Amino acid sequence: MSFKVAFIGAGSIGFTRGLLADILTVPEFHDIEIAFTDINPDNLRMVTELCQRDIEENGLSIKIHSTLDRREAFRDAKYVINCVRIGMLEAFATDVEIPLKYGVDQCVGDTLCIGGIMYGQRGIHAMLDFCKDIREVAAPGCILLNYSNPNAMVTWACNKYGKVETYGLCHGVQHGHEQIAKALGREKKDVDIICAGLNHQTWYISVKTDGVERTGELYELMKQAEFAENENIRLDVMKNFGFYSTESNGHLSEYLSWYRKRPEDMEKWINFSSWIQGETAGYLRVCKESRNWFETDFPNWLKEPAKKFIPENRSTEHGSYIIEGLETGRVYRGHFNVMNNGTITNLPDECVVEVPCYVDYNGVSIPSVGDLPLGCAAICSQSVWVQKLAVEAAVHADINLLRQAAMMDPLTGAVCTPDEIIQMVDEMLVAGDAWLPQYKEEIALAKKRLENKTVPCRFAKGFTLKEKTVEEMAEEKAKYRALASAAAKENV
Repeated sequence: MSFKVAFIGAGSIGFTRGLLADILTVPEFHDIEIAFTDINPDNLRMVTELCQRDIEENGLSIKIHSTLDRREAFRDAKYVINCVRIGMLEAFATDVEIPLKYGVDQCVGDTLCIGGIMYGQRGIHAMLDFCKDIREVAAPGCILLNYSNPNAMVTWACNKYGKVETYGLCHGVQHGHEQIAKALGREKKDVDIICAGLNHQTWYISVKTDGVERTGELYELMKQAEFAENENIRLDVMKNFGFYSTESNGHLSEYLSWYRKRPEDMEKWINFSSWIQGETAGYLRVCKESRNWFETDFPNWLKEPAKKFIPENRSTEHGSYIIEGLETGRVYRGHFNVMNNGTITNLPDECVVEVPCYVDYNGVSIPSVGDLPLGCAAICSQSVWVQKLAVEAAVHADINLLRQAAMMDPLTGAVCTPDEIIQMVDEMLVAGDAWLPQYKEEIALAKKRLENKTVPCRFAKGFTLKEKTVEEMAEEKAKYRALASAAAKENV
C-alpha cells in the first residue's frame, strides 16, 4: 500500500516515535510515505534522526520527509496526526500559575477548568489554520487524527468550523479498562466494556464478563483493592453517581466543583505522592523535567537498540488501528471522540462525545449509545456548555463568551466570583498575547483595565513538588527516560 501520513507537532518524542512504530508494525504499511513537521527545528531534527534510525534498523526503505513547512508536509497526505501544544510550556505555565493567584488550584489544566479553556483559545485558532491547509493541499477526504488537548473542544472546532473529518483520540478508556479487569481478577481481553461520555469524563456504563453484567459489583471490589488509596476521588464519584470514570484522581479533581475548592479539602482528597494524584501544577512540572531530560539525554537514545516494529510492541493508542481498519478492512473497535449527532441521546447533538466506534473499509461506524445514566449526563451536560462557550469564544474572539465559559466551569465557578473571573481572564489574555492573535483588540483593552485593578488576588495554598535538575534526574535515569518518552504532546 502507498499513501501518506503527516505528523504535525512531530517534535513530540513520546507520541511521534510511538505512533510511527505502531503504524509501521502493520505489514501492508512498509512502503507508505511519512512527513514530519514542527516549528521547533531542534526537536524536529532530533526526533527525525531517532525515527529514521528505527526505520532503517527494521529493514525498511522509507525516508522521512522532515520540514518546517507544514503545507509541504500536508501535501497529498491521506492522514494527518496532530500532537501540538500551542505556546509551548511558557504558555502552559500561564494556564496554571495565574489562576493560582485567584484561588483556582489545578493539577493539569489542559481539558476543562480555566486552564483548559485558555489552552483551547490558543489551540483552536491554530487548528483552524491547519484545517485550511489540509483542505487546500492534502488528499481529498484527508482525515485528521487529533491527540491535542483540550481534545473535545479542538475536535469540535475542527469538525464544525475547520470542515475536516476529525477524530479525537485518547488513551484514558484503555487505562481504566485495565484497572477494572484487575479488580475483577480477569484478563483485559475477557472484560467487555461500553464507555460513554465526554473526553476525560467518560463513564464505564457497562462492564461484562462471560456475558454477565458486573457494573454493580465494581465499587465494592475496587474500594478494597489498591485503588482505594490512589483513586479515592474516582471511587467517591462512583459511590455517589454509580459509575467509574476514565480519569485519574488529579485530572478528575479539577473537572468537578467539590475536591479542590478549599485547601483543607485538598488535604483530604489529594494524594501528593505524584503529579497524577493531584499535585498543584504537577503536569507542568513533569513536562519541564521531561523536556530538559530529553534534550540532555538524546545522544544516548541513538546509542541504544532501535524500536522493533513487531506486534507485541504495538501500543494501545487508537491511531494506527484506525488507519489499519480503513486501509485493510480489518475491523477495529475503540472509543473515539466524535460529533454526537444523537449517539448519546441526553446530551446535545452538536457536542463531541467519546463513545464506542467500529472501523473497517466502510469508514468509522458509530453505534447509538442511548441515554447516559442521569447523574453522569448531568455532570457531562455542565461540561458540554463550558466547552461550547469556549469553542465559540475562540472562533469568534468573543470575550463575553470566554468569561461566561470560565464562570460556568465547575471548579472556577466554585472558587471565584464573577469580578475575579473577569480580571483573571484579562490577565491570562495579556499573558497569552503572542499566541492569541484573534484577541488582539480585546487584549489591548484588557491591558488598560489591568492598569486599575479593582479585585484583590487571594493566592491558593497549592502544593508543588520541587522541579528536579538534570543532575538529580540522572540519578534515576531509567525513570526519567520513561517519562520523557511518554511526554504527551509536543511543545510548539
